[in-house]
Amino acid sequence: MSELGTPASRGKKPGDSAGAAASDQPASSLAGSRTDRSRSIDPTTLMRIRNLQLRARTVVQGFLSGLHKSPYHGFSVEFTEYRQYSPGDDLRYLDWKLLARSDRMHLKRFEDETNLRCWLLVDQSQSMSFGTLGYSKAEYARTTAATLAYFLTLQRDAIGLITFDQQVREFLPARFRSGHLQRLLMALERSPGGESTDLTAPLEQVSRLARRRGLVVLLSDLLAPIAGLKNRLAWLRAMGHEVLILRVLDPAEIDFSFEKEALFFDLESGRELWIDPVAARRGYRQRFEQHQAELITLNRDLGIDLYTLPTNTPLDRALFDLLDARLRRTRAVARRQARGSANAGGGAR
Repeated sequence: MSELGTPASRGKKPGDSAGAAASDQPASSLAGSRTDRSRSIDPTTLMRIRNLQLRARTVVQGFLSGLHKSPYHGFSVEFTEYRQYSPGDDLRYLDWKLLARSDRMHLKRFEDETNLRCWLLVDQSQSMSFGTLGYSKAEYARTTAATLAYFLTLQRDAIGLITFDQQVREFLPARFRSGHLQRLLMALERSPGGESTDLTAPLEQVSRLARRRGLVVLLSDLLAPIAGLKNRLAWLRAMGHEVLILRVLDPAEIDFSFEKEALFFDLESGRELWIDPVAARRGYRQRFEQHQAELITLNRDLGIDLYTLPTNTPLDRALFDLLDARLRRTRAVARRQARGSANAGGGAR
C-alpha cells in the first residue's frame, strides 16, 4: 500500500493510498486527553537534539516528572512486584524480610509475571524517509522506539529489536544487561532503505523467538499490503502476547494538504507522476479512510490497539500508550493468578 506525496515523497496512485484518522483511537486511550500538553516537548524542538539517547532521556524525564499530575498518581511507575498473601498461598514465596519491616505479608511474583519482555518492530523502509516538518517519519519512529526502550530499561525490562523493510535488517534479542540499550540505539540509527515493505517478516520472526508472553510494539506507517497481516497478528495473540501498533504518519499524508501541481516521486519504486492535488484529494481521502477502516476492523477483531501518531504529536503520548498496554498485561496476569488460586482451592477441597 502506498501514498501520494510531495516531490520528496512517494507518488503512487490514490487507489493504493493509506492514511490515519482520529477515530482509530480506542475509547480507553490514555493518550491525548490525559496527557498534560503544557509539559510536552514539541517534536520539532526535540529533533534538534542530535544524540538519540539524549532525546529519549529528555522525553522520559519529562514524562515521569508529569506523572504526579496524571490519573496514575499512586500507581507505581515501576509496577508491582508483590501481591498480597491470601490464605492457602505457598509460603515458600513469602517475602520474610518485607514482613519483618512492614508487618505485612506479600508474595514475590515470578519473573515471568513481573519483568516484561518487549519486542520493538521498527519499519525502516524508504517510505519512512518522507517528511514535511523538517524531519522524516523514520526519525520520528526511531526516536519513539528509543524512548520506549529507555523507559523500559529503567523498569529493568528486557527489550528486543527488529528493524525491517522488505526483509529483516537488524535483530537484537530481548535482554536486560549492561550495554544492551546502547547496542539497540546504534541499530536504530540505520537509514531507511529497501525497495518495499513486508510487514509479515518481522512478525513471523518474533513469533518464532518470543516463547514467553510479552509485549510486541510495531512502529510503521503501514503503507504496505496488509494481506497476511491478520494471520501473523492472530498467531501472536494466540501465544498470549499483547500487541500495540503505533502508526507513524506525516500530517500531509493524513490531510493531503498539498495545493500546487507537482511531480510526485515514489521513494520506493522511483516512479514519477505529475499530479494536481486539488483534483486528486477526494479520491485519495476516500481510499485513505477505507484502508484505515480495514486496519481498525482487523485490529479490533484481534483485541489489538492501533494508535495513529502524526509526526507533530509529542512523543510522551507513545509512553502513555505503552503504559496503557502494560497495565492491561498486569491485570491479565492477576486474572490468571486468581483463576489458578481458585482452581487450586477447588482441588484442595
